[in-house]
Amino acid sequence: MNKNKLKALVLMVGAIFMAFLMVNATSQAARMDMVDVSNNNGYMSTTEYTSMRNEFGVKAVTVKISEGGTYKDPYAASNIANVQAAGMYINGYHFARYATKAQAIAEADFAGKTAKAAGLPVGAVLATDVEAEEQNNQSKATNDRNNAAFMQEIQKFGYRSDIYTSGSWANNKMTIKGKTGWIAAYPYVVSGKNWYSTNHAWQWSSTAKFRISYGGFDVSQLNSNYYTAGQKSKVKPTNKAAVKANNKHIYKPSNSAKWVKESKTYTLKTAVKLRTGASTSSNAIAVLPAGTTIKTDQAIIQGGYRWVRQPRFNGYGYLATGPASDTLEYVKSGATHTYYTVKSGDSWWTIAQRNGLSMTTLASQNGKTIYTTIYPGQRLVVR
Repeated sequence: MNKNKLKALVLMVGAIFMAFLMVNATSQAARMDMVDVSNNNGYMSTTEYTSMRNEFGVKAVTVKISEGGTYKDPYAASNIANVQAAGMYINGYHFARYATKAQAIAEADFAGKTAKAAGLPVGAVLATDVEAEEQNNQSKATNDRNNAAFMQEIQKFGYRSDIYTSGSWANNKMTIKGKTGWIAAYPYVVSGKNWYSTNHAWQWSSTAKFRISYGGFDVSQLNSNYYTAGQKSKVKPTNKAAVKANNKHIYKPSNSAKWVKESKTYTLKTAVKLRTGASTSSNAIAVLPAGTTIKTDQAIIQGGYRWVRQPRFNGYGYLATGPASDTLEYVKSGATHTYYTVKSGDSWWTIAQRNGLSMTTLASQNGKTIYTTIYPGQRLVVR
């Protein structure tokens, strides 16, 4: 064969091969290896977890165990039991609120005891979720010290440790070494991406959909066997089209859903995320602890949840009161008030100052004006 023709043929074959590799790489869907769940997802059944495993190839589930030094996720025990019944690897995480080494150790002790009580098996990962305002206010060195203290303490309970944080915080707000860490970063189009491949896990979506489960879920691609107990899982998805659909981030809201006016007061039964929009994919403004009282002005049922709108000083916040199947699962109606009994010598001004209120606010929430006379023994609502 003519050498020039042979050279041209080789170049053409090489170009075709490279084009094939490029197309194959860019069309590769991110895997749904691990799901993390919390009280925000509500009760999750064994049937739902089995569907995640069989249809979507989910190998492991990481459940919220605790937060700070007092909050225990009410669904931790049922999540752990149901995940295990579905034949999946189970892990846990603690939402960190610590800002000092002493607080980190105390939270690790609390998380470890709570995990034991909920049934998290020895040898599972119990990661520290570091993304709160408390850590944002600390230096990188302080966060590193606190994270190390938490992880060292949690190992005393027989659990393996790791750090979960955002891609913007990793190695900026804290050190995340290679072959460690679970990093969250969400590209608009996921297909063809393989971010944080040197870390244990990459959480690539917080809005993943599963066929028989309500709402959006956090999903991660595992880059090691750390979250599968050091074992190589053979679980593969049977519904590859559904996995690819989640990579596209295209979710159309229902056109039939409409906001309705409501002027109500709720008290949270459990911790709930206050978000910038009525969607599980909206950014979280804050995590409101159980017992928090909120006032709302509108409500809607969409995306598998009932959402309410809370007027705020700089706009609005949105939170779910429960899944569509139990729209008030996370709240109870009516405010839980704090009362003060008027004593001799008290006035609207002294009571208001003591409780951080203006006289007008204090009087109006008791159906009075600041010119109304109050008497010793009278009970006033101060919160």
